[in-house]
Amino acid sequence: MRIVVIGGVAGGMSCAARARRLSEDAEIVVLERGEYVSFANCGLPYRVSDEIQDRRALLVQTPASLRAALNLDVRIGHEVTAIDREAKTLAVRTPDGVTTLGYDALVLAPGARAVRPPLPGLDLPVVRTLRTVPDAERIRAMVAGGARRAVVLGAGFIGLEAAEALRTRGVDVTIVELAAHVLPPLDAELASLVDAELGAHGVHRRIGIAASAVEPSPDADHAAEVVLSDGSRLPADLVVLSVGVRPDTALAADAGLALGPTGAIRVDGSFRTSDPSIWAVGDAIEVTNAVTGLVGPVPLAGPANRQGRMAADAIMGRTVRPAPVLGTAIVRVFGLTAAMTGASQAALAAAGIEHFTVHLHPGHHAAYFPGAEQIHLTASFAPEGRLLGAQAVGRDGVDKRIDVFATALRAGMTADDLAELELAYAPPFGSAKDPVNMTGFMAQNVVAGDLVLWYPDELDDGENDALDLDVRSRGEFARGHLTGALNIPHTKLRDRLADVVAAADGRPVRVLCASGFRSYLAHRVLSQAGLDSASLSGGLATLLAARPELDLATD
Repeated sequence: MRIVVIGGVAGGMSCAARARRLSEDAEIVVLERGEYVSFANCGLPYRVSDEIQDRRALLVQTPASLRAALNLDVRIGHEVTAIDREAKTLAVRTPDGVTTLGYDALVLAPGARAVRPPLPGLDLPVVRTLRTVPDAERIRAMVAGGARRAVVLGAGFIGLEAAEALRTRGVDVTIVELAAHVLPPLDAELASLVDAELGAHGVHRRIGIAASAVEPSPDADHAAEVVLSDGSRLPADLVVLSVGVRPDTALAADAGLALGPTGAIRVDGSFRTSDPSIWAVGDAIEVTNAVTGLVGPVPLAGPANRQGRMAADAIMGRTVRPAPVLGTAIVRVFGLTAAMTGASQAALAAAGIEHFTVHLHPGHHAAYFPGAEQIHLTASFAPEGRLLGAQAVGRDGVDKRIDVFATALRAGMTADDLAELELAYAPPFGSAKDPVNMTGFMAQNVVAGDLVLWYPDELDDGENDALDLDVRSRGEFARGHLTGALNIPHTKLRDRLADVVAAADGRPVRVLCASGFRSYLAHRVLSQAGLDSASLSGGLATLLAARPELDLATD
């Protein structure tokens, strides 16, 4: 049996390696059009920043090492230009000319290509992408050659990593992002924290605006200018194009394989395409989102690796049961970590999925132990309490919690399950009530009706629609509060219920504090006294992150 894999890196090489472990008899050929068949593409930004000083550290395997370890026939510089499905042959452009190669089983792992919007000037030499080892080396060479200003088009994961890397090298960096905030998959109230971190490290941001062209500069002081849709111009010696990726499916389309509405290759539960002899894995295929049920490509290395492994199993006749994809992802932005799993609030709303969201701001370990860092966390649940997604931003402990939430999502856990998770605890590592447990407690209270939440977007309902009750201390209130809010510290509330009733005058009471805990305590007092009350989810910490334009009144 001859298995031919088109494309290396995550999905393709995982498939080839697994196939060899399952069969010593199969002939396994890997065709890679580039120079590197197995490299750590997620490490490329850290090569640009010089955190990875030796380029060879990015090269996971070479054709020689794969031949020696796994007896794989790996051919770099070999680009497949056509698939003859009837003859089961490939037309392959090689350094020595075009040749033909037959297959019994074919695996497509072409990956994704950087989106190149129809902007004039993207062919200028200052415009670069960051997808391959040569890309990283070219950008490094430009910085070493004197590039002093960079414009990064796109504030997604790669865009933020590129901005951090270039800023670390001393380059003046501006990010341009068309969406309403940086890192669009992140909930807005968390993205504002990432935006502030970028600003604190000198990265300029132009948000909610598009680039319209890249033009050669008339000024000898810089190589080009990025023209924005408002007419402003950004000088640049380097432009990093990072506005997204799309499945690289031209070969599959030319061969007549079925594609989905998003342009990705359609596969079945064993990663077989519409041709029974062809499988496909990685960034180019359709997958199902575990929460929303939506189908489309998910360009992440983890799923690609697992898909490659399962495709090999399927080729060898084994039964595979791929799980829907959660989209778990993480990014470092200078001193912050942002991570997510499952569906965001925006994704849930777009899919029409009923949900509620809790916000909390716990420490990453016991508060009394030195060095506790605050984690800003959001988690969304179905009305009955099933976890739908979680996101977090903080300086420490974020990865640990998101990994727990990802595991909980895969297991179909509920608020009750999260509340009862037995997680490792010692003061330097966590709290007896871990942030994951606290998330479960809060969601339990919402499901039981013990906690009614209100959210930052409800502030637009008007001052006359509800009484804003601030239950922080008098000193906290004086330093900044909502205009018109009544201040009664939560410890005094039981003695002043009559004042709340009089001020509310039949209106609902919207309770708030710094982070949501004291307002929850106050809400329990008010609701048991017969008042219509709700607690601000996440308190002022969430409100000001979600609504940075708000001006607080001071006494």
